[in-house]
Amino acid sequence: MEASMKPVKGAGGRRGGERKKAVTKSIKAGLQFPVGRIARYLKKGRYAQRTGTGAPVYMAAVLEYLAAEVLELAGNAARDNKKNRINPRHVLLAVRNDDELGKLLQGVTIASGGVLPNINPILLPKKAVTADADKASKSPKKA
Repeated sequence: MEASMKPVKGAGGRRGGERKKAVTKSIKAGLQFPVGRIARYLKKGRYAQRTGTGAPVYMAAVLEYLAAEVLELAGNAARDNKKNRINPRHVLLAVRNDDELGKLLQGVTIASGGVLPNINPILLPKKAVTADADKASKSPKKA
């Protein structure tokens, strides 16, 4: 008779019983980036005396958006180079070819990224001019 009884809950509903699945702040906000960790870093960094509850959510959303944007552009750059894997070169090409991201990461050096392919037009060889076009430009026809 005693074996069939449910375990007795402790004071205030603690100890024993079935626990509910934890719902993180990130899940509540519908984000992939860790809202709780960002909140901890904001507090630990002492950027302000007090931190609102919405600040880490907003910051996580912004960081997630930026990461998604860079990854999408880097993925396109990798596909253009016929590669299946994104490497630092693709990230650099993605960032530098985008106006807004380029302005945001203007002073940033991406390790193993290289530089944008660029040759000054002055250094390129002059186009060969054909003989027919040469004669036409030198002596105008008289009517």
